Amino acid sequence: MRKIRFVGVRIVLFGILGVGLLGLLLTGLWNALMPAILGLPAIGFWQALGLFLLSRLLFGRFGGWGHRMRRSRFVRGWKDLTPEERQRFSRAMDPCRPGNTAETSPET
Repeated sequence: MRKIRFVGVRIVLFGILGVGLLGLLLTGLWNALMPAILGLPAIGFWQALGLFLLSRLLFGRFGGWGHRMRRSRFVRGWKDLTPEERQRFSRAMDPCRPGNTAETSPET
């Protein structure tokens, strides 16, 4: 008779443990900082997880999928630039480089 291995059980347990630790961390940080800085009331564990979920839904994505998409679009756009456009872009992104002053830019 074969033993049934529950590989997914470990993943679920680590997920539950991670959410619990995240909730405790957020609760502690909020209660240590926000009442002292802004005079807001202290919150509980479930309120901290709710705030985290709400902030992720409103302001960001879950995971790093969005970062890879932005990077791939940037690389694709970079490949379409001519060498002169690449050089102009590099100069514009690094204004502190020696020889990169407003007088040397061709647009002015």
